[in-house]
Amino acid sequence: MDYYALVDFVVDLGYRLAMNGAETFRVEESITYILKTYGIKAEVFAIPNCLTVSIETETGKPMTRMRRIHDHGNDLDSVERYSNLSRRICAEKPEPEVARQWLKEVDASRRSYRLPGLLLGHILGSAGFAWFFGADLADGLLAGLCGLLVGIVNLKIAALEANQFFRTIIASYLMAVAAYLLDAAGIAHNSDSVVIGTLMLLVPGLLFTNAMRDIIYGDVNSGTNRIVQVILIAAAIALGTGAAWATVNAIAPLPIHPDAPAPGFLVQELGCLVGCLGFAIVFNIHGPGMLLCALGGMLSWAGYLVAMQLGSGDLVAYFIAAVISGVYAEIMARVRKYPAISYLVVAIFPMIPGGSVYFTMVSAMQGNMSQFSSRLMHTVAIAGVLAVGILMASTVVRIVTAYKRRRRN
Repeated sequence: MDYYALVDFVVDLGYRLAMNGAETFRVEESITYILKTYGIKAEVFAIPNCLTVSIETETGKPMTRMRRIHDHGNDLDSVERYSNLSRRICAEKPEPEVARQWLKEVDASRRSYRLPGLLLGHILGSAGFAWFFGADLADGLLAGLCGLLVGIVNLKIAALEANQFFRTIIASYLMAVAAYLLDAAGIAHNSDSVVIGTLMLLVPGLLFTNAMRDIIYGDVNSGTNRIVQVILIAAAIALGTGAAWATVNAIAPLPIHPDAPAPGFLVQELGCLVGCLGFAIVFNIHGPGMLLCALGGMLSWAGYLVAMQLGSGDLVAYFIAAVISGVYAEIMARVRKYPAISYLVVAIFPMIPGGSVYFTMVSAMQGNMSQFSSRLMHTVAIAGVLAVGILMASTVVRIVTAYKRRRRN
């Protein structure tokens, strides 16, 4: 057995999984199962910025390989492909050289949207969620244009290798300035709805979802690391939009708009569909999986609306919606043999409190600290409820799956 070639291969595979947005437990389990297939017991330790694999050869000689992991992407199609490769290797147990060739074939077969398609995803995501949050047709289209601006700015700044915190501040600032100027000019009817819909593009949905799933599977260090990143990005969004509000308000005082009334059930579901399809493109999901991911978001939000109609509080409704999205993702992952994260990260987006984050920032800029504190606590409560709902759904499904597996054995 060429231990060096095998360890190099599994580290490279784990690195690719992590760089494209896989959860920590998926990276560790993929490597562990592959090495176990070859009769090798391994210690695998992964955190968001580092991967370490240590084995002991048949002669008793220890061997360790560590690799630094840089910025993580949102390429869920690649996560699916590399996960399928790990399952194929476990099933067929090829020689390390053959496994390396398979890895090269997967590298060559990866799909990604061209620039027009990617920008279309930004337009659909921002426009759909603007309608979802109560914008009229015209403001939704303006939100789509602001989403296009966010996509262009993010791509240009990312090409300069700027960190995500800086990219988020710049993108949120320029987008919000554009929306507020449209409002000041009388073109936009309600800049708040335009900004909220577009901000959904900057909300770290994949980071938040991966953080929850890491904690579920016992990777508390990785989960905590990702939660800190989520908080920093949320702060960057608040800084960018707050600076934009202050800039435009100093030039031309902005009108204070009342909160947009919630649209009807069908409009919310349609906005959810359009927005989730946009995010499926942003996360590089292809084929029928796009529609299935969007349907998960629609189903989850329908659960929220039904719960609210039956008289439950909004936190209870958010919890029910999070459970529905978690169960849906786990079921679809087992039916289609794809990672659950592909379904969960899109299905959870309608519940992410983008509006609450925005209005919390507005309250701070207006100096209304009592309202700021109240909205901040409510936003944190929603995030906590979503985390608990995802945790419970994933845990219950895994328990049921493990029980059925034991019964079969």
